[in-house]
Amino acid sequence: MRLSTLAISIMAAGSLHAQGTRVLTLDQVVEMSIKNSGQLKVDKAKVEEAVGYTHEMWNNHLPDLKTTGSYLRLNSPSVDLKVKLGSGSSSGSPVKVEQAAYAMVNASVPVFSGLRIKYGVASAKYLEQAAKLDVENDKAEVILNTANAFSALFKAREYVGLVKQNLKQQQQRVGDFTNLEKNGLIARNDLLKVQLQASNVELTLLEAENDLQITYTNVNLMLGLPEGTEVNPDTSGFHLADPGTLQQWELSAHTNRRDIAALSLREKAATTAIKSTKGEYYPGIAVTGGLIAVDVPNVLTVSNALNIGLGLQYNFGALWKTGAKVAQASARLHELKATEGMLSDRVRLEVTQAYQNYLLSLKKIDVYRKAMDQANENYRITKNKYDNNLVTTTDLLEADVAQLQAQLAALLSKADALVAYKKLQQTSGTLTK
Repeated sequence: MRLSTLAISIMAAGSLHAQGTRVLTLDQVVEMSIKNSGQLKVDKAKVEEAVGYTHEMWNNHLPDLKTTGSYLRLNSPSVDLKVKLGSGSSSGSPVKVEQAAYAMVNASVPVFSGLRIKYGVASAKYLEQAAKLDVENDKAEVILNTANAFSALFKAREYVGLVKQNLKQQQQRVGDFTNLEKNGLIARNDLLKVQLQASNVELTLLEAENDLQITYTNVNLMLGLPEGTEVNPDTSGFHLADPGTLQQWELSAHTNRRDIAALSLREKAATTAIKSTKGEYYPGIAVTGGLIAVDVPNVLTVSNALNIGLGLQYNFGALWKTGAKVAQASARLHELKATEGMLSDRVRLEVTQAYQNYLLSLKKIDVYRKAMDQANENYRITKNKYDNNLVTTTDLLEADVAQLQAQLAALLSKADALVAYKKLQQTSGTLTK
């Protein structure tokens, strides 16, 4: 019975451990971050709002149907009928009116509204399309941030692993030097130097593990994973693409950047908004129809009074008020055009910076690889010299630190290059593709 309980406990612990560790590729992490992104949820709500506004503008084509009615109590008014009553009426007696009721149903279908409805719908559609492009633009930003977080997690884990490995070497060296010092083969000062080096590496490991835990928390929040989940980045899909030419990336940016396309749509919306505003200079024409019913006891009863006609409405105040609205809409258009010029310059600078940074990261990979080989060889030579009493302990420890730094730089340079390439894709508008 106890053995069964112990077996179940071990299986449960193994299950919890499995749930606490996730091995994820960059594509999987990106997909999860997009689903969990609060910014993209806000953007989608803005798209729904823009769609609703488009429907609101289009609904102006539909007829208006209004009904009104009222029941009134009167305080014995004086009634003087100008219409002669029939022979059956008693014209000599006063008419007593104490109440009245009426009801009206009116319908109006717009025929011409100075093209305000037409241009209003067109402007709303442009804004709706721009809002959808904003989602794609922010999605690229989310992907880039995710790639940065993925790279930071990879580097943090690798750094911890490398420092742990180095700490084992330092502890082994401390043990060796302790034995040598006991046998009087080295000075006490040399042992202290080695011990100090091991303590420094141990402190570095503590800081690295602390940074790793913070990175785990950041990644879990980004991906919507439970607290305490350890994400193990799968870097098997890491690949570095050919950089191509700067002109190719600049052309791609002007073709694929969503913010450029969204700004162009907003310019079209502003242009149609000017036309819609100018429509206020013109009158509105609508087909109208309705039904009226009136009941004034002892005086008047009207029923089934159908009417249909053509209504004309014009606000003469528009002659001196609309000009200010048109000027405001025109200023908005000029602002967007100026912003377009600034955006074009900014995009060119962003692409150039991202392209040069990617080229630099590729060159660093080769340099760091050579530096690691040189540091390894330097440590081997220094170790041999130390074993033959040709160099000091300080020289050996310096060679060891240089080797660790070179190994770390070579290990992480590829992750930095991956992020640089993602940044280049983001600035050229191709990251979401």
